[in-house]
Amino acid sequence: MKTKSIFQTFSSRLLILLLNFGIIIFSTNFWGAEGRGVIALLVADLAVIGFFTNIIVGSSISYFAAKLAPGEILTYAYIWAVVCGISLPLFMLFNAHSREYLHYLIILSVLIALFTANISLFLGQKKLERYNAYSAMQNILHFLVIGIMVLVFKWESVEIYFKAQIFSYLVLVLIMFAIIWREIRFTRMKLSQSTVKKLFSYGWKTQLSAFLQFLNYRLSFYFLEIFRGVASVGVFSVSAAFSESVWTVSRSLALVLYSDVVNNADHHDSVAKTKFSVKLCFLATVLLLAVMLSIPTKIYMLIFGESFHEVKNVILVLSPGILMIAVSDIIGYYFAATHQLKILNIKSAVGLAVTVFCGLYAIPKWGLIGAGIVTSLSYSVSSLLLFWKFYQNTSFKGSDLFFTQSEFQQLLNMVNQKLFKK
Repeated sequence: MKTKSIFQTFSSRLLILLLNFGIIIFSTNFWGAEGRGVIALLVADLAVIGFFTNIIVGSSISYFAAKLAPGEILTYAYIWAVVCGISLPLFMLFNAHSREYLHYLIILSVLIALFTANISLFLGQKKLERYNAYSAMQNILHFLVIGIMVLVFKWESVEIYFKAQIFSYLVLVLIMFAIIWREIRFTRMKLSQSTVKKLFSYGWKTQLSAFLQFLNYRLSFYFLEIFRGVASVGVFSVSAAFSESVWTVSRSLALVLYSDVVNNADHHDSVAKTKFSVKLCFLATVLLLAVMLSIPTKIYMLIFGESFHEVKNVILVLSPGILMIAVSDIIGYYFAATHQLKILNIKSAVGLAVTVFCGLYAIPKWGLIGAGIVTSLSYSVSSLLLFWKFYQNTSFKGSDLFFTQSEFQQLLNMVNQKLFKK
């Protein structure tokens, strides 16, 4: 894999991570655990809607960007984004928080879907610089607009978070429209059943897995809201966000790997790159988790506020699962890039079953810690299934557990290339 692509993607993800933490720290101190809980639940609702819009606007666009006419697939993606973005939020009205913020759900659902369609095209075309730049710019704008609304206009409502988010997506979507319009030929609208079928067939399979995995990630939020209240969701969401920040490494590697493998006809080369990425990700994640767990509870309370005193305990029980997902994400992207989607759905379904059955017992009984234990167990079980399938298909060697001499030299070269680049 190209060192430049890895470090560019990692740098972009790191910047996004830092900006998101700035927003989290602000929201916990300004709106408290309950305000943070409202944000976490609305973001989770947007994610649920996003899994349906992403059937067409997500990985399908990336996968077929080099295989079909970009103008044609984007046309279908834009139509799908608008139709689903307006209609799907109406199915969320059974939640009190969704009813209160319905107008934000609709606007953001449409804008996020359009934004996703455009950056998915960039990813599929291997234009990682654009993909990383726009992803980072959205978070920069969101962060800056929140600051202006609070510090300049003195607004205090939690709605500031969503208004700033709408502004950031709207500005970038309009800019991307202008750029794409100049570069891509949009033919007359002529419905092609074959193209729509290809997009939908690939998309629903990848999104089914992603949706089930999302429920593994966030179903605990809804259980906590039911059994322990919105404030507990706020505390757990901060713990989850902080511990999941280590996924910056794995997802940076995974994005570069996906872009590489989806355009690579050499199976053995793809497998070798995947195995190297797995080892690199494991090493980096262990080091990051060790640093995170060394931070005293008082520091977490100082950063997030007094009501977040349980954050470190939750991170501790989440850590084993966080490590498992970090490494298995690499393998998951390999399967997605090689169109082996069935195992991803099975893996996610198994993890969801663990979350549901264990969560209904542990969360009412043990609250935040119970939610952390269940989430970590779900992550671990689903990841082990993915490991088993990958090594069943590719054969397992002792060298898969450790860096070989050539891989270690490759790692040193990657570091030296960035640190001592003239």
